[in-house]
Amino acid sequence: MNAQTYYELYRRSSIGVALTDALDELISDGRIAPQLAMKILSNFDRSITDILAAHVTARLSFKGHLDTYRFCDEVWTFLIKDVTFKLENAQHISSDRVKIVSCSSKKPGEP
Repeated sequence: MNAQTYYELYRRSSIGVALTDALDELISDGRIAPQLAMKILSNFDRSITDILAAHVTARLSFKGHLDTYRFCDEVWTFLIKDVTFKLENAQHISSDRVKIVSCSSKKPGEP
């Protein structure tokens, strides 16, 4: 069985930060070992990625001005200014700045 590696992107989401804070408190109180916390975070990375891939089907389009882009370690990062999002229900949402991080979804060994 190939070991799938998962990105740690969702650790910076509100639920990821809450989990990390809770684990830090448990470690500080001596209630769990740091190794267990790392295992929990690894399981979180896997679970959130799998759940989002399986259940999120919404689509949107957006327009804006590309300010900066970079490609490093197989990860694309785009910084876009004056962005307008158009959702499936034709609702429009605007933002001054948006950061998009795009990672490969291929499993090891896939072409």
